[in-house]
Amino acid sequence: MAGWAAARQAATLARLSSPPSATQAAKLIHRRGLAGGADHHGPAKVNCWKDPMSPSKWKEEHFVIVSLSGWGLLFYGGYKFFTGGKKESKEEVPY
Repeated sequence: MAGWAAARQAATLARLSSPPSATQAAKLIHRRGLAGGADHHGPAKVNCWKDPMSPSKWKEEHFVIVSLSGWGLLFYGGYKFFTGGKKESKEEVPY
């Protein structure tokens, strides 16, 4: 496996050292393909506190945090409601 990697590295260095023509030199330039992070499609996303009544405009991570917090509060409130909360028990001390 190490021999294959060394051969590949040598071939790459040979190509980079002296490209025979400009077209082959252009082929060696790295292209990012579909990794364009700056290409926005659709409306810009905003922070959840800037437009709290429009969840469709929120950033994805803000939507996840707010959704999980809401579900957590719903389950916790339901638990407290159905279990009756904390009951105080009065213990009498016999004399």
